[in-house]
Amino acid sequence: MTRPLPGAVVTPGGHPATTTATATYLFAVCHGCDPAVLTGLAGQAAGAPVRLLRFGSLEAVVQDVPAEMFGEEALRERLANRAELEHCARAHHAVVAAAAGRAPTLPLPLATLYLSDERARAALCEDENRFRSVMGRIAGRVEWGVKVYAAPGRPPPTRPERTGPPAPAAAPTTTTLTATAPPETTTAARTGTRPGHAYLDRARGARRAREERQEAGLNAAASVDRALRDIAVAGRRLRSHDTGVTGAGRVQLLNAAYLVEKGREADLIGAVELLRTSPGYERVELEVTGPWVPYSFVDGGDLDADQ
Repeated sequence: MTRPLPGAVVTPGGHPATTTATATYLFAVCHGCDPAVLTGLAGQAAGAPVRLLRFGSLEAVVQDVPAEMFGEEALRERLANRAELEHCARAHHAVVAAAAGRAPTLPLPLATLYLSDERARAALCEDENRFRSVMGRIAGRVEWGVKVYAAPGRPPPTRPERTGPPAPAAAPTTTTLTATAPPETTTAARTGTRPGHAYLDRARGARRAREERQEAGLNAAASVDRALRDIAVAGRRLRSHDTGVTGAGRVQLLNAAYLVEKGREADLIGAVELLRTSPGYERVELEVTGPWVPYSFVDGGDLDADQ
């Protein structure tokens, strides 16, 4: 589960070497961060201070963690547990967010580890130019997440009621009974349609209705994406979640992240609210989260990509 930067050291079998009692855990890279903002943060190891590790003209936010708890197999077991994964992710994000609140900050992936400060510094120095480029791209900007779901079971919008004058009353009519099929004769018999054919017609109609709903939902999601890209500096379409994550019946049509200038958050939220009440969006649900540190834009995130 570890995702080291280029230069991280592992054993030939893929396991971190265990020649030291601690490893260096990396949270983020920043520029001009005040060490005081890290004071008191728990990080990933209670009792070990979160600190800055300087390299070149930048700093990395790091912490000493027990090597035996953060080896490849130990991490795989811990992070396979959903509760443990959420705990580690929240701890990681808390440190990243604290640094980002005070300085340009590039978040690093969860569980980025090195055997020592020296190895971490050497690898970080090799990537310094890339870090500076990415930080220049995300400085002064935040990430917003937008998800679009198909609204299950929602009936199509009804036609508006007639507002003009009422239609004139029909003239009385006289019904004349003639010899017809007996009352128990079915509609299928009168129309010459076999029951099996009627069933197939209903099935085809239901399938067409589902396809039309799906197409309408996808068109609405595409419209949301286009509208928000006009506001954002960059956008990125992410892999959609299946119903195992979203919940039974909640089909995700769009999972996207948008890089937005600080100060334009109200524009994005306003655009979403306008779309929610616009014709053609009755069959979808829109969900907005943020602002976040721009996790989705630290590695080629200025380009649209399906992940």
